[in-house]
Amino acid sequence: SPQLPDGQVLPLPSVILGELGKDPQKPTVCFYGHVDVQPAKEEDGWNTHPYTLTEIDGVHLFLRNLYGRGATDNKGPVLAWINAVETFRALKLAMPVNFKFVIEGMEEAGSLGLEKLLEEENQSFFSDVDYIVISDNLWLSNKKPALTYGSRGNACFFVEVK
Repeated sequence: SPQLPDGQVLPLPSVILGELGKDPQKPTVCFYGHVDVQPAKEEDGWNTHPYTLTEIDGVHLFLRNLYGRGATDNKGPVLAWINAVETFRALKLAMPVNFKFVIEGMEEAGSLGLEKLLEEENQSFFSDVDYIVISDNLWLSNKKPALTYGSRGNACFFVEVK
């Protein structure tokens, strides 16, 4: 837990771990996202209050633009995955994979406490994870989402010993 200059120790916010499905015939995909944001003030150039999600008509009749701190980094991507699960369930479609979610609130401060949680849950919550999707990205333009396909510090190796 972080310590303030006056010595006060603040508890870290909880990391949300969620799962849906345990079908051994399906792969398990773990989605990572965060819901904390960088500080913002209206005088920084916001046309709307940064902490009030505001819908404004987009270029097409049925498209809306959402403005607010964290709409793209990273509350929007987190909600997109949750909405995808909700859509499968509403349409009564079988889930194509087992889902696991890791949603944290300290990413903007260096993910304090996350490494410890990952180590503690490595043999339980994460033991059956086949794939990890880092859903911490943004849209490059109105028509181009970013797709994270790698990140700093990752290395993969295959070694075969005969």
